[in-house]
Amino acid sequence: MKNKRILAIVGALVAIVVIAIAVSSLNGKKETSTKEKTVKIGVLQYVSHPSLDEIYKGIKDGLAEEGYKGDKVKIDFMNAEGDQSKVATMSKQLVSNNNDVLVGIATPAAQGLANATKDKPIVMGAITDPIGANLVKDLKKPGGNVTGVSDHNPAQQQLDLIKQLTPDVKTIGALYSSSEDNSKAQVEEFTKLAEKAGYTVRPYSVPSTNEIASTMSVMTAKVDAIWIPIDNTIASAFQTVVASNKESKKPIYPSATAMVEEGGLGSVVVDQHDLGVATGKMVAKILKGAKPADTAVNIFDQGKSVVNKKVAAELGITIPDKVLKEAGQVIE
Repeated sequence: MKNKRILAIVGALVAIVVIAIAVSSLNGKKETSTKEKTVKIGVLQYVSHPSLDEIYKGIKDGLAEEGYKGDKVKIDFMNAEGDQSKVATMSKQLVSNNNDVLVGIATPAAQGLANATKDKPIVMGAITDPIGANLVKDLKKPGGNVTGVSDHNPAQQQLDLIKQLTPDVKTIGALYSSSEDNSKAQVEEFTKLAEKAGYTVRPYSVPSTNEIASTMSVMTAKVDAIWIPIDNTIASAFQTVVASNKESKKPIYPSATAMVEEGGLGSVVVDQHDLGVATGKMVAKILKGAKPADTAVNIFDQGKSVVNKKVAAELGITIPDKVLKEAGQVIE
């Protein structure tokens, strides 16, 4: 009887040990599984300004919506602050940091990453002209290691707003950076549409922010209004544009909400946060197995109008009620 009791106790102890080992093993597997689910995403932003900052915020929100948040994702973020040499250096660093997917916010950043690797998947964050920037071969079938989101500037809608707000304008000056491929393409499209509508467009390009003030002094004497494409160089120094226009008081039509808030009269813009969310979701799609070569570029080409009533008052312009009612945002 004693022997049977001892055997039962020993059997129970063995069972407890076996269960403990099994539980420990399962916990180990769970920990390993959790570690395996943590992904690394390298993000390179070209320069700091509200529009690009909003895109980055949207990227994080888009990833979170797809379940990539908390300890499930690690974002390796770098900002080149408009320095092309930093773009090249940081691109190589983000590649060598073993990130699973790379994201380029703005054309120069995406180009830097594309030059740094032909193997790692790259997602473009708001690139206006992906084909012209040599990032993809085709919008529906990119064909390489790059895909993403394109923010096609709603030029025709912007021209319609110019006509409604400033019907007497005949000559429009287009201010843009000569170093940004996407800006050149936008100016060409805008010029074609504007000339068809009866406007004269005078292009003024600057190689860097240092030439904005001098270029503005020449341009404002020859045009009735100023139009600015989606351009990171100009956006980062938009206060210089506004200050340089103080004497001439020409209406400025930029291509970003933040720039209208800072002194532009109005524009029709693509929502930057929405662009970022779409970019984040594209990253998630790639992480889940989609190939950039076969993933079509997501194109945003319809915008919402934004007008600045304070600037309009300073310029002596009355914003039509129809424009105010249809505006996506009115800045008081």
